[in-house]
Amino acid sequence: MTNIVVLIKQVPDTWSERKLADGDFTLDREAADAVLDEINERAVEEALQIKEANGGEVTLLCAGPERATDAIRKALSMGADKAIHIKDDLMHGSDAVQTAYVLASALGTIEGVEMVIAGNEATDGRSGAVPAMIAEYLELPHLTHLRKLEIDGETLRGERETDEGIFNVEATLPAIVSVNEKINEPRFPSFKGIMAAKKKEVNVVTLAEIGVEADTVGLANAGSTVTGVTPKAEKTAGERVTDEGDGGVKVAEFLVASKII
Repeated sequence: MTNIVVLIKQVPDTWSERKLADGDFTLDREAADAVLDEINERAVEEALQIKEANGGEVTLLCAGPERATDAIRKALSMGADKAIHIKDDLMHGSDAVQTAYVLASALGTIEGVEMVIAGNEATDGRSGAVPAMIAEYLELPHLTHLRKLEIDGETLRGERETDEGIFNVEATLPAIVSVNEKINEPRFPSFKGIMAAKKKEVNVVTLAEIGVEADTVGLANAGSTVTGVTPKAEKTAGERVTDEGDGGVKVAEFLVASKII
């Protein structure tokens, strides 16, 4: 049996207009529709497949405001067993290091965890480092950015794809894993799963209840600061190249001028 915790996050819909709040430049969560991050759906799917093959239990762990409950319920409707929701206003403005510390602290309160699965990066912050940071805090091995994962007893084996090639990696449980978009295709919640999710346990906790002190989190204590924001440029029409026998030369000149080649 394998007891798995899956880290999930509610993020602004990638198809909606996202922006930072005026003043403190933190994410404006009210400016866009909020959804369960797609990469988290794949992390949940991987955990469910492992549970179906080996038995065990899948627990969700999420840090976020009240509205993050919607993301939790969706992941529960996919088949996860229960959830822990870290809900505390003191978290506002926390950076990746602080978030990793909070999640690591929460994981330390859960008994019998053998594996933690996360997405390789969220679509809002995109630091891609939180799973590795958690592993450092908990002094656990970690296999990150995996496109394939296998379990053989107490051994994890995975494939990590990089620009340099495919690496075969291995670790011993307990361990932390992050997966990329190639790991699987997540299932759609069934009507039965959606109804069952309404009755599943969601344990809401504060930072104090997981042993995190107020002066270690939040915007005022963050290690990084956003000092300004510049809106992205509006899209403009592209440049059309008419081929009059010298089309290749014109394209090459354009690429050189754009510093692409």
